[in-house]
Amino acid sequence: MKEVISYLLDYKTLTKAEAKEILKNIARGQYQPAQVAAFMTIYMMRSITVEELEGFRDAMLELCVPVDLSAYDVIDLCGTGGDGKNTFNISTLASLVVAAAGQPVAKHGNYGVSSVCGSSNVLEALGVQFTNDEAQLRRQIEEAGICFLHAPLFHPAMKNVAPVRRELGVKTFFNMLGPMVNPAFPAKQMVGVFSMELLRLYAYLYQRSDKRFAIVHSLAGYDEVSLTSAFKIMTHEAESIMEPEELGLPRLRAEELHGGQTIDEAAALFLKVLQGQGSQAQEAAVIANAAVALHVAGLYASLDACREAATEALKSGEALRRLQIIQSLSKSNPKTVQL
Repeated sequence: MKEVISYLLDYKTLTKAEAKEILKNIARGQYQPAQVAAFMTIYMMRSITVEELEGFRDAMLELCVPVDLSAYDVIDLCGTGGDGKNTFNISTLASLVVAAAGQPVAKHGNYGVSSVCGSSNVLEALGVQFTNDEAQLRRQIEEAGICFLHAPLFHPAMKNVAPVRRELGVKTFFNMLGPMVNPAFPAKQMVGVFSMELLRLYAYLYQRSDKRFAIVHSLAGYDEVSLTSAFKIMTHEAESIMEPEELGLPRLRAEELHGGQTIDEAAALFLKVLQGQGSQAQEAAVIANAAVALHVAGLYASLDACREAATEALKSGEALRRLQIIQSLSKSNPKTVQL
């Protein structure tokens, strides 16, 4: 690893094959934690190339524990995190709304690293127990329209990286990889990214796939449709810059999207939104992201129809019911395969 670090410090880049092999070696525990930290830090100080990102992604997918949910035509809603905005758990709430509107979801997520509360933190606080047992995941989708894929259960090789990421406490290239390495290999995906540069990298890689996708970045710096500003969106069909008003939703202020300062506060806010006790701004942000995801999925004829379906799914309590089903299933002896 010393040679690799020296090589990169000379402003050189890795090939796709080199990046893939190095990440596999990290996963095998062949390097010291300090070396892994130094390697990750380099990519916090300079841009990652398409070849490097693709190599890291391919290594993660090769090492993951796959789950076959192809029969359900699932979508994933996942952000990279790392935008430093400390928003409430918008994409996780939007995932429940999308499921309630009729599109099955396989939500890939993890504990927060550079934020107070990641999707896994809030779900765990609400009594959801994670599993990698395929039969249990299929049952979740069949009964609730959604399942949650807790990343560490499907990427066991990354256990050598987790402590280093926690100690660094800032975004690394693993944030960039998160949405790309869903072990269900969904054919539909909505991805939020923290920078315009990363949006272009993602678009380049996704355009070479057969996915239906939308990659979004709010120009105010959010890795989701924040409604605080215009947002860039690139899909499998087109690219554009949209204003909040084009979604038929209000323009919001940054402070209206703030999450809690603790996991318990974030979980309480999460439930309030599902129970119809959230603010108008909180509901609007969730509906915006759910509407874009439904549009990508192709379930409804127009973006307006997607917004209306998302609004109904949230305000009717149907999204809350989907969470309650998952909570109930978690109590019925969830099984996790030991890795």
